[in-house]
Amino acid sequence: MMTYKFTLENSFLDKYKNVKPPFGFNGLGELVYMRTYSRLKEDGTNEVWWETVKRVVEGTYTIQKNHILKYQLGWDDNKAQLSAQEMFDRMFNMKFLPPGRGLWAMGSELTTKRNLFAALNNCSFVSTETMAEDPTKPFEFLMDMSMLGVGVGFDTKGAGTVTIYQPNNEDKVTYVIPDSREGWVNSTGMLLDSFFHAGRVNVEFDYSKIREAGLPIKGFGGMSSGPGPLMKLHDQIRTMFTGRPEAATITVTDIVDIMNMIGCCVVAGNVRRSAEIVFGDPNDDEYLKLKDYRWNPESQQMEGSSAHRSEYGWSSNNSVFSTVGMDYSKVAGQTAVNGEPGYIWLDNMRKFGRMGDAPDNKDNRSMGTNPCAEQTLESYELCCLVETFPTRATSKEDYLRTLKFAYLYAKTVTLTNTHWPETNRVLLRNRRIGTSMSGIAQFVEKHGIDTFREWCDEGYNTIQNWDTIYAEWLCVTPSVKTTSVKPSGTVSLLPGVTPGMHYPESNHYIRRIRLSKKSPLIEKCIAANYHVEPSVSESDTMVVSIPVEIPGVRTVNQVGIWEQVHLAAFLQRYWADNQVSVTVTFKKDEANQIEPILNYFQYHLKSISFLPKLELGNTVYPQMPYEEISKDKYDELAKHIKPLNFDEMGQGQDVEAEKFCDGDHCQL
Repeated sequence: MMTYKFTLENSFLDKYKNVKPPFGFNGLGELVYMRTYSRLKEDGTNEVWWETVKRVVEGTYTIQKNHILKYQLGWDDNKAQLSAQEMFDRMFNMKFLPPGRGLWAMGSELTTKRNLFAALNNCSFVSTETMAEDPTKPFEFLMDMSMLGVGVGFDTKGAGTVTIYQPNNEDKVTYVIPDSREGWVNSTGMLLDSFFHAGRVNVEFDYSKIREAGLPIKGFGGMSSGPGPLMKLHDQIRTMFTGRPEAATITVTDIVDIMNMIGCCVVAGNVRRSAEIVFGDPNDDEYLKLKDYRWNPESQQMEGSSAHRSEYGWSSNNSVFSTVGMDYSKVAGQTAVNGEPGYIWLDNMRKFGRMGDAPDNKDNRSMGTNPCAEQTLESYELCCLVETFPTRATSKEDYLRTLKFAYLYAKTVTLTNTHWPETNRVLLRNRRIGTSMSGIAQFVEKHGIDTFREWCDEGYNTIQNWDTIYAEWLCVTPSVKTTSVKPSGTVSLLPGVTPGMHYPESNHYIRRIRLSKKSPLIEKCIAANYHVEPSVSESDTMVVSIPVEIPGVRTVNQVGIWEQVHLAAFLQRYWADNQVSVTVTFKKDEANQIEPILNYFQYHLKSISFLPKLELGNTVYPQMPYEEISKDKYDELAKHIKPLNFDEMGQGQDVEAEKFCDGDHCQL
């Protein structure tokens, strides 16, 4: 438990209480903030922006203070106050922001009282290579991290290493599942364990302690789904393994399906939108066909079931371990159809920091990546990201100064422990972080690629300098890697910038946001003259339409497949020592370029994914998340919009389940 608390001076905070925050995109940024990241306070009202920033900054410096005092390294309150005030100002003005989970969890009871510091991390990876030693552990890790809002990557290397047994039905044990994250995870582990060890008794479950559907989840937001999703997961696992032939071993399909089913359970449990990625062998036909439902429409192991794999297979992005010099023709042909598999080059990840620097082999124990593939990771490793916005800087010097505080936020998270010993060992040894950028397309279009190269190169060196300084001050190891480009998502909506390195779909569009019919945000949107209507597909949901303009930047229709890949390689050379998360959108007539791109860029990239551009023609679906419009229509809609007013917004705020996913553009 933390003993010492850091607080910002009230006289400093008073300067910001009546300042309008610089939210972007015609109120979209502010609406997303209130819906997704503003927490309820003890008085029943919601945080406003300065209060969220205060909570996050005080939480960050509280972690630093306790670390320094624990080891008697010498804490200076005056210096800390000045540093924290500058971090506050740069966050308030959205020159950088923590990840979504940081905006939600940092400084809250999740960290200050419950010590759930894993919830501050974006990324994780677990390998099944050694699962024979503890067969249930990789599955329990993925479920636990997913329920804490952490995206999880995994591999299929454990296939064939674990024998499947039938439980002893003569003896049974009943487990009363507690109404907690731990209870859900433990019950799933117990069920799997009954099939992974000879002679284990059959386990039955009592779900009566799990709260009913519709009751609030206080810590993570959202409403309880009741025990239904967990019961379904347990039934799926029993169906999968019951009746297996004697001496059968776990298959590639088993591993992927269990992880996917867990992901669906977590989503249905209304804790978060699941984020998973799986890596397999590019020469394994069983693996490659998992997402090709023409070949594998039903789970191979669920005989007699009508359940199609597409019902849960969507929950992971399937990718392959690529090797430099391999023949890409087969996998590239499959990618050209539906965008999968994606690709990572593990050798490049292990050998190189930035691809423009000499190989250093510092990351030679890495095993995979997080779901959006911007972070190199060892098995059971977690990682914290932080996002910077070059377009919000007044100058290069201003941006370089911002990098200090963005870096410091992420580095501070590495001072915390998790409830997984395996994770703590690698996390504390590597102290890996990912200082990211968004608004890249806007910056390059406005300032040119050479200016951007200068900012990237000097920015990277600046972060290395601060890492040396802070590693010495905190008496911890330097970070094995420090920079990446994440796909962003809802966080980039707050300041109103394009996500990561991606170009916008259009310069003018309607962005639709879904809210519960009970949300007090609805009346605020109506008062601001946004179009609000009932959802055509969800009876308890309202849809808010917001006109958005992104001027002065080309759209994805105007940027070809080769230019997108070149920009990713540019960022991998000059900025990211982890990875660049990129989903390259390709038109139908560009599909045949995927194989030559992989051949040329395998020497310059660590990861890449592709997505075919939908040719919608004149087809318009009701209430699409994005709807392209003309500038004239945008001007007509925008002139009626009034500022949103969230003063004294009371209890009942809608907190959506997807708040922890920062990867709206993540396909890998």
